[in-house]
Amino acid sequence: MAEPSAAEQRWLQAAQDFTCRALPAHEGPGAPEAPPLLDAVLRCLRSAGGGDLPLGYSFIAISDLQHQQRVPCCSHLTWSTNEFKEWARQGEAALPMQSTLPRTYLILVGYLTDGRQENKEKLVDGCLYVKDNTGIIPCELLHFELEWLESLFLFPSWSYIPQTDKSATGYLEILLDPVPVNCLKKVPDTIPVICQASAKTLLTSRSPWKKRSKLTVAGELTRRGPLLCIHHKTFFFLFLKCCVSAVWVPVLVQKPSQLAWHRTLQLGCRYAITGLSLTSLKKSGQRTFVTSDTSCLLPYCAEQVREQSLDSAWQGESTQSSSLESAEQLSDILELRLEEERPRSTKESKIISYVGFVTKILNIQAGLILLDNKVCLCLAYQQLLNSARGLRPGACVELIDVHLVQKPLVSFPFIVLGACLSSAIVLKSFSRLSTPYQPPASSGNLYLELLFRYNLGMPLYLWLVSLLEMFEERFSCFFGHCHTLLHSKHRNPGAAEKFLVPLLQAVVPDREEARDIYNEILDRRHQCPLQKYSTLNPPCQALSLSAVCHVAEQKSWEGFSPSQLLSPLEEQHMGTQELNRRLAWSYCTFSAGSFQPRLILLGVLRVSSRSSSLQLQDKTSMLPCVISNRDGSPFAHTALIGSLLQVETYQLIVERFLQTDFPSWEHLANLEHVREKKHSVYVQFYYEDVQVLCAAGGQIQKSLGRGNSSSLRKKDSGSLTSELETPEAKMLKLEDPKPDTHRDENCQGRQSSSRTQSCVSHLFLVTQKEGLMLRNYQLPRKDDGEGWELQRSFQATVLWLGRARLWSHPRETGSLPELEENGCDGEKDMTQQEALLLFMGKSLRWFPFLHLDGLYRFIVPHCLDLEVFDKLCFPPAPVKFLSRSSCPLCLPVQDTWHLQHVTWISCLPELTARAVLTGMDRKISSIPEVLSNSFTGSLASFSGKIVERTLCASPKTEKPPVTFSLQKQKGSLLASEHTVKLSVSAAPGSPLVLDVYIASTYLQHLWGLLPGATILFQNLERKISRFCNVYCIYIASSCVSIISLPASPLPFPSSPAGEDSSPSLVFLSSLQPHLQSLPQARILCHLSCVLTLSLQWVCSLCSSIFKEGRCTRHSPPCPSHTGVRQASARVVVEDGTGEALVLCRNQHVAAMLGLSLLEWEALQNCVQSRGSVSIQHGEATGTGSVEEPEDLIACYLRSLCRSPLICRPILLDFSLDRKPSKILQPVAGVLAKCIHLLTSWIR
Repeated sequence: MAEPSAAEQRWLQAAQDFTCRALPAHEGPGAPEAPPLLDAVLRCLRSAGGGDLPLGYSFIAISDLQHQQRVPCCSHLTWSTNEFKEWARQGEAALPMQSTLPRTYLILVGYLTDGRQENKEKLVDGCLYVKDNTGIIPCELLHFELEWLESLFLFPSWSYIPQTDKSATGYLEILLDPVPVNCLKKVPDTIPVICQASAKTLLTSRSPWKKRSKLTVAGELTRRGPLLCIHHKTFFFLFLKCCVSAVWVPVLVQKPSQLAWHRTLQLGCRYAITGLSLTSLKKSGQRTFVTSDTSCLLPYCAEQVREQSLDSAWQGESTQSSSLESAEQLSDILELRLEEERPRSTKESKIISYVGFVTKILNIQAGLILLDNKVCLCLAYQQLLNSARGLRPGACVELIDVHLVQKPLVSFPFIVLGACLSSAIVLKSFSRLSTPYQPPASSGNLYLELLFRYNLGMPLYLWLVSLLEMFEERFSCFFGHCHTLLHSKHRNPGAAEKFLVPLLQAVVPDREEARDIYNEILDRRHQCPLQKYSTLNPPCQALSLSAVCHVAEQKSWEGFSPSQLLSPLEEQHMGTQELNRRLAWSYCTFSAGSFQPRLILLGVLRVSSRSSSLQLQDKTSMLPCVISNRDGSPFAHTALIGSLLQVETYQLIVERFLQTDFPSWEHLANLEHVREKKHSVYVQFYYEDVQVLCAAGGQIQKSLGRGNSSSLRKKDSGSLTSELETPEAKMLKLEDPKPDTHRDENCQGRQSSSRTQSCVSHLFLVTQKEGLMLRNYQLPRKDDGEGWELQRSFQATVLWLGRARLWSHPRETGSLPELEENGCDGEKDMTQQEALLLFMGKSLRWFPFLHLDGLYRFIVPHCLDLEVFDKLCFPPAPVKFLSRSSCPLCLPVQDTWHLQHVTWISCLPELTARAVLTGMDRKISSIPEVLSNSFTGSLASFSGKIVERTLCASPKTEKPPVTFSLQKQKGSLLASEHTVKLSVSAAPGSPLVLDVYIASTYLQHLWGLLPGATILFQNLERKISRFCNVYCIYIASSCVSIISLPASPLPFPSSPAGEDSSPSLVFLSSLQPHLQSLPQARILCHLSCVLTLSLQWVCSLCSSIFKEGRCTRHSPPCPSHTGVRQASARVVVEDGTGEALVLCRNQHVAAMLGLSLLEWEALQNCVQSRGSVSIQHGEATGTGSVEEPEDLIACYLRSLCRSPLICRPILLDFSLDRKPSKILQPVAGVLAKCIHLLTSWIR
């Protein structure tokens, strides 16, 4: 024999080293040494390689394979390159978008075992493993024989599939039968069957049978149940059919050493099982054969078996008759079944068999796998004890006795094949593609836990899966890992479970009994959760926030017409500017029930320093939100930042902004005049309607049902303690990045620090807060460093309480030592100092949390300096310019400081609150006080309810604020020439209304200014008009806070509040001239006379007289060709207690004259040719300044006004006129009241 080459010698040395390291040596006398074992391995290699050693291959140990191989690979010892390429080409043909397994040149040798290690039988779960001295690894085989166990094999063709989780190991796919290194143990082929009693007698006998001899049962395998693990005990059932009849018997296999039978049993083959005994299941009472320790599984041999008939009661009613279907045949079945299933609400699934290729893993945790790109295989109703090994894209599987569930969920795109406990999943071929493997979770699987807890059918389970997938996709990035959201522990449910359990309890109120797996497997009549189903319309949905905004936008513009925003009677009399201004800003509101199905909002609460607004965020987008408390206190729960919230009761608001150039109301149907459409979406809700699914930094203590969100109480010892939310929420990354689906910055979770946890805090009370504005805090530009820019900021005046405190950890800041030491006995020497806080940059995030009369605490993390606040203070101006020595110092709030809301001053004990408020001037007034002539202040703060929101033109004398140029660059949604007028009422039904004017440039950060909302206005400038009306305007130092949301549904945007209730009936004598703010009332009176009447057509553009189809203005010429008709009248009414002058306009004039619609239209058309017609009470015929001497229209109107048909009793709704100086004194005496007709209710 030729001497081996140097390369062969090195290879042989490596083989010897591998054998000594990896292959276990036999023990005992006469055991072969390592060299004989090496010789056997080499002999096996030569036999497989045609006599040559595979010098191009190297040996690999199990541990090396697990720790060094990070990507899927395959090894084919006996294949040529062309054979491998053909094998790979066939794999790529199945899934063209996937790459094939890369080939490695490795030799794998090891023992095939079922996991038994000495006496540790609890490790046996029916799975197979390959082991050597270095480790053990799971494996999957397409063919297995029992005699292979505990034998040494060479594996000529295999694939290694690592897990996607780098910390876990993968598994082996054995592509070809392993080659034994040594001779296998001889197993007897047959054994005589000895039956001491008939099966019928044994199965029906009531006599004791436990002491009977063991039996041997032979027959054809008709069904093999899946491996199950119940109460830490693994077992499976198999069913044998008699060879001479259709009678079958069940056999329970539960011994750990026999679980490997599950791998070798082949349907349709005949077997004989020895050592069987009879048992009765405790719960169902059904009898079955069960294996013993001495039982053996043997091939069936007819010559040595004495057959015995069994009871006909076991005949195959329980077996499932099914046919093997392909993808094409399955489509034909569905088309035939479609017409059959439509009339019935409850459908019955058909049991079929199917062969297909795995094309995608839809959700391995939920047991959903896509076959042939059209069929969804659901394995959730079985236990995947082998962790779904082998079920990778590209693998071929055979499904036996699975349930065909057609359209279980309206939104589910695939046909579903559900595997129950009577189904079998057979792997026909492994995947040839380099597709990843991710095993299902063995414990804490919320999908399966909820499935079995509520015994869900297929439609409800698929809906549950869709909700959980949505939940994980949207929020896992915020909390570091999806385990935080999806984990489920006893009495400590995770966020997803908190969300889903109430929904499941609502749709499954009468939960059925727990699933009986033994009856499902053994009962003669098959029953399982997949047998019957109904197509489910999901009762609710939880869309992503980007989808919520998109759907809300669509619904707001769906079927939108500009004429919807205007009253049909008013639009005919509007000029171009007024018409387009009324269309410029509108809103619509949606509730959860406005969407089908009902929409639930989910989001992580964040606060933006760019917009200074609260936001709900998920991975897709953000949604601005307005949050209020039902007790009327502003929302200030800083501990809620970073928490995952669920909101089911809310108002989703879409503000619509239009830029239009409609010439007149007649052109409203022509949408070409709409030049630009914009919108803004936000949501508003109450804090009490929030469900906290995942709290940030600790448990959120919600005080629902109490009058305050956090209260201060006395301990038994007499000291004070506060129920405060943990400040750990402030240790989160509060600054929200811009929503970007291509970045993960908006999904950052908590940030840990190795520095000290000590912090310094200071308690303070907010006494005044100004609005968010561009102020003259000039900082260098960030882009080029040249020039200066205005800084967006706000400021608040606060009162420091006590001194700065040092804490060893932020969690300890829950108490109030500042008040305990000084304020509990009512002393007045509490350390107090006023300061002006300046918020800029990232500290702007605290704007929505900071409110008047709130107690807060600044926390400086990782700080030991108690003078940190004093060192940063500076005077607001040089000392020589200060008018008084008590001017508060300015303190710029740093970006790294955290704000903690403690409580409200109203929630403190009386003595403590009195000590804190000593010397403070309370500045909140009521609306009657602001309207009173005795009010002397130039700035007013008050609260009230918005009864009407109107867009009007800005006064020509008003200068645009300094922020306008910047706002325009940023794309303000409203034009600068617009001003918003809010009519604010002191209380529902109150006759006092105060108008508040806000320039459009201030509205960018003001959300929730809707009719019905209760608003706290601070520092508005109080003004008196030339008609002696009191009104307020929003200025740079003003601020608003939403303290109560509108009632649902919101009133129509164009309608004044209170229109739904009838006005109160009053007498004219009770009306006081100084009540200029009476919103609406009703009188029953008599129309005495018509003082003036004017009918005219005016140009829609310039308001000049419009005559004969054109504007009469000549200098300069008006290009308008559109006119609108207008009418006005002044009449005198009396009710026996007094008289008043009534002003009527437009459609009210027709009602006053008693003209029908046709008569009024004919009269207006006659006026159009003349331009205008007017008459006055008491003038002679022909003396009018406008009418011609023989003007028949004027004569008709004059006679009509003198007719007894006009002077009649009427019932009308009215409001007091707010500009009486415009009214000329009537000729027929002095009238004490002037009122303005609101509605056309005249009879």
